Amino acid sequence: MKVLSMKEIKIKDKFFSEYMQLIRNHVIPYQWEALNDRIEGAEPSYCMQNFKVASGKIPGKFMGMVFQDSDVYKWLEAVGYCLMWNPDTELEKIADGAIDDICAAQRSDGYLNTYYIINGLDKRFTNLKDHHELYCLGHMIEAAVVYYQATGKRKFMDTAIRYVNCVDSIFGAESGKLHGYPGHEVIEMALVRLYEVTKEEKHLALAKYFINERGKRPLYFKNETIQNQNNFHWKDSYFEYQYYQAGKEVRQQEKAEGHAVRAVYLYSGMAAVAKETGDESLIKACEKLWDNITGKQMYITGAIGASQYGESFTFDYDLPNDTIYAETCAAVGLIFFARRMFELTKDSKYMNVLERVLFNGAISGMSLDGTKFFYVNPLEVVPEASEKDQRKRHVKVERQKWFGCACCPPNIARLLSSIGCYAYTETEDCFFMNLYLGGDITTTFHGQKVEFHVEANYPWDGAVKIIFNQEEETEFRYAIRVPDWCRDYAIVVNGEEVRAELVKGYVYLNQKWKKGDTITCNFKMEVVLNQANPRVREDIGKVAVSRGPLIYCLEEADNENNLHQIYITKETKFKEQYEKELLKGIVTLTCDGEKLGDSSRSEEVLYHSYQEPVFEKKILKWTPYYSWANRNPGEMIVWVRVKM
Repeated sequence: MKVLSMKEIKIKDKFFSEYMQLIRNHVIPYQWEALNDRIEGAEPSYCMQNFKVASGKIPGKFMGMVFQDSDVYKWLEAVGYCLMWNPDTELEKIADGAIDDICAAQRSDGYLNTYYIINGLDKRFTNLKDHHELYCLGHMIEAAVVYYQATGKRKFMDTAIRYVNCVDSIFGAESGKLHGYPGHEVIEMALVRLYEVTKEEKHLALAKYFINERGKRPLYFKNETIQNQNNFHWKDSYFEYQYYQAGKEVRQQEKAEGHAVRAVYLYSGMAAVAKETGDESLIKACEKLWDNITGKQMYITGAIGASQYGESFTFDYDLPNDTIYAETCAAVGLIFFARRMFELTKDSKYMNVLERVLFNGAISGMSLDGTKFFYVNPLEVVPEASEKDQRKRHVKVERQKWFGCACCPPNIARLLSSIGCYAYTETEDCFFMNLYLGGDITTTFHGQKVEFHVEANYPWDGAVKIIFNQEEETEFRYAIRVPDWCRDYAIVVNGEEVRAELVKGYVYLNQKWKKGDTITCNFKMEVVLNQANPRVREDIGKVAVSRGPLIYCLEEADNENNLHQIYITKETKFKEQYEKELLKGIVTLTCDGEKLGDSSRSEEVLYHSYQEPVFEKKILKWTPYYSWANRNPGEMIVWVRVKM
């Protein structure tokens, strides 16, 4: 399975082209200012300052989080993707300057981490469990590879390779090396990405080593903690070393446990290694972990990580809506995992989840103007509770300008600037349409150039049209994903409807394609009332509203406060309307509902004997979940009560 380059894809549909231009024109410049501590009223980053201190360009001490280096790496990765589809000499010049500052800090043996360069190299690799050196290197690798692919410039990638060689000389199964692995995963999938470019077997071997060594006895993190007198923050917790997914070897892990971002980054690395090696035991482990996440620990928005404590998974069916954590990075990480599992299996169930996460739990992490961000993505919010209830202080009603721990904003930037890579993939003889993004695609099958144009108004409309433009007739299979939300669809090729059997959720069209051939798809979008498994205690007697891939919510801005008192019925009828001027243009839903009122007696007392409830008729207005909190701060709710 090959991921198409962003150089081969020109996204032109309104929804994602707007997001991509937002990333290029606003988010990237804004984040560059943030990385250089020039945003008034925002928490300082110290990121670029640390590199300049580490290289001796300016005096100072290390500031910020121990993993602060990674913020600029993710930013550079987003820049690299943008340069693929929108060459920009000025932006490239700024990026080259940042790379010069980074590379200037590298030590003679290849080591490059500002925390230890500034605070003392004698302590490097003495706290793998918590100090993120290998995590930062992972993000450095990913950024360096993308920047090389975008510009052809090797400076950054060669710097990353020298650091990888340094790490490879220190870690491994051989006698005399450290038998450790990262506390925060990401280097595993990054090394596979590097291997895809360099074809250096040692890069793949190092990725395999980190995965295979994880959780082996004697436990490295336990010995490291004792030997170096490190703190162990989770010694009294339920998960202990499973916080790092290191309490068991990876093939013995059947449930997603511990820190949610670490978990899905690890699973993505496992799937990436399995793809390159064909390791069936690793594939089976990935499938079990996937099934546990998506079948028992994932919110309807695709968000994961239920608990603020440890930013972690908890237990099966524990999905609170108001004390939720649901970090934006965890949603992005689940997208990484989904794509790699699809590449292994060609099964649409992975792309169905990827689409759900993308349109709901991921893009909700950024404001519509690209200048504010959510770390936490709740499904139910009451402003007073967020202010006064310590258990909910992490749940914000407004997005923030920046964070001291700013992992999420550049993660969203690198995802959205590379979105075409998720929409379209291919094998030697088959092109896969995974997401319905309008634009122009150019690729090659059997040595012949293939060009086609895609028209779509997704996610508002389920109509998709593909028009072939290549000069030469070319035979290959065109695979179209039928989304799991769609109950009724039609696919027509050159005017004739196709009735093909679904293969793992895809319709495969096999013929010689020539200029002027067309494929039209109509995925009927209906409003659906979704019900949770009854073991999800918080959602008993409630429904969540969806239309197509989008989950909808009620906001105070449209429906007043006390949204927890809202009821609808299972027979509720919805009216759909596209509102061009609202929230950058959205399809809104309206319906009749009822609001539980206060009787004269219930206003006066806290508890009283049962009385027949009094309901007030109310017109309800629903907006897409991803767009919430872009107006005045207020209440929001996804799951609403059903009146029987």
